[in-house]
Amino acid sequence: MALHAPERSHQTDPIRHPEDAPSSVRTRRAFTLLVLTLLVPGSAQLIAGNRRLARRALAVTITVWALLLILLVVGLINRGAILTMVTHPVISLVLIIVLIALALGWAVLFINTLRLIRVPLLAQKMRPIVILALVVSMVLSSGSLAYAAYLIGVGRGAIGSIFAGGPAISPVNGRYNFMIMGGDAGDDRVGRRPDSLSIVSVDANTGRTALISIPRNLQNAQFSADSPMRKVYPDGYNCGDQCIVNAINTEVNQKYRDLYPGADDPGAQATLEAASGTLGIKVQAYVVVDMAGFQQLIDAMGGIRIKAGGWVPMSGAALDDNGTHALPVGWIAPGVQTLDGFHALWYGRSREFVSDYDRIARQQCIEQAMINQLNPATLLSKFQDIANAGTKVVESNISSSQLGSFVDLALKGKSQPTSRLVIGPPDFDASFPTYPDFSAIHAKVQNVLKSATGSASSSPSPQAQRRTTTPLASATEVTGGAGLAGGAGLAVAAVLSASQFGPARQFTPRGQYNDIGPDGVKVTPDRLNTLFRTGQNDLLNQILAGNGECTPL
Repeated sequence: MALHAPERSHQTDPIRHPEDAPSSVRTRRAFTLLVLTLLVPGSAQLIAGNRRLARRALAVTITVWALLLILLVVGLINRGAILTMVTHPVISLVLIIVLIALALGWAVLFINTLRLIRVPLLAQKMRPIVILALVVSMVLSSGSLAYAAYLIGVGRGAIGSIFAGGPAISPVNGRYNFMIMGGDAGDDRVGRRPDSLSIVSVDANTGRTALISIPRNLQNAQFSADSPMRKVYPDGYNCGDQCIVNAINTEVNQKYRDLYPGADDPGAQATLEAASGTLGIKVQAYVVVDMAGFQQLIDAMGGIRIKAGGWVPMSGAALDDNGTHALPVGWIAPGVQTLDGFHALWYGRSREFVSDYDRIARQQCIEQAMINQLNPATLLSKFQDIANAGTKVVESNISSSQLGSFVDLALKGKSQPTSRLVIGPPDFDASFPTYPDFSAIHAKVQNVLKSATGSASSSPSPQAQRRTTTPLASATEVTGGAGLAGGAGLAVAAVLSASQFGPARQFTPRGQYNDIGPDGVKVTPDRLNTLFRTGQNDLLNQILAGNGECTPL
């Protein structure tokens, strides 16, 4: 009996000794080992292979599970800590190394499992199926970890390119105040001129937000007391009609860079100081959004969809300094449109025959369309292109070490009302930016900040409530999971740059002459070109009225 004991052991232990097991048992054994390796790495080796390897693998598996559980608990208690981990430059590098090591280790276990399966013992028709199942399992496990490491690496590179490595900032009077400067460094321009300038003021505890828009043509902007430019313009930026607030950036970068030694972008810093002095608050950091760079970003996303409210000219070459242009090179028609980067940029830049406020409204629409369409599938499938394009769109002096806490604040503020103020229409009359009353500005700013302080249950003042909208936190939503690890920093830039405009207004068709003009003639690009060539500007103004109306889709 003792001579036959090993044989009976083989027959009763088909997991370790499948030689004498029926074909169906060998097949079930193969898939069981694969599932065990996929779900509990190391368990297949424990029951069918090298137990020393199994103990090491299971120790790593249990450690990873424990860490994930701890992170889950910490995330429920302090979400900002987790966000900081995945955006911090050093911690994210460690995370990349860990993920790559886990991916390689898991792949080694699958290869070892393939040896344990002993493919030659399987039925011939089952061999390719088992091998295919193993490859699929490796892609789902090791491949996912490796791809997550890749996304974090790409996001880490984007964060390093966009955000600063300087010291963290502290809230002032309980708020973080960011300046968002939407600039356009087109080929026909000298330097980057900020065509939109806004302050995003966020309650440091609740995330409640106030958006304060400064028109680009504001004159006599006041520099803060600590600004080097105050020595150049002690009475404000008052050198004439050309000294509007959007000229500060270019002038400082061309003439006064020496006043800002060590500054990455002296013009942006000086503009920040002008915003601080003008509004009577301390603005701590800036985000510069290059409209021209959006062309690459939108192309990387595959275009954006909007519902345009009126005909928009793609202006021809500038003929003088008074805004006179040659014949438009094209027209963007009203209705539902899918815009590539080139046409989206023109849609946001065009200002002929309409006001700057119509232009800003179209920029609102482009921004929100981008946020709406930056869904998880788009983000994950085109992450590298989007991240690379993002580095050409956004620059900031926000410390990368604080990105996690700012993403957390954006998420907190998502469901809360946002108060808004414009230093111009509709909160002030149209002439106010030319002859600003800074005492009136300071009073209005304090009122709007007061309305955006405290918990969501605190109701804004009736005046602020009429301009209340839902904050744009969609960009933080699409960064869940692997996207969050790789793109939270880029999301902060997206949230801040988009929130300067607030949600775009819903489509209310003022462009009543989109199809038939007031003269009864059908409106087409050729007809519009004829009106342009023959100088019928009054008719063009009527037809193009309302082209600021737009709905992001």
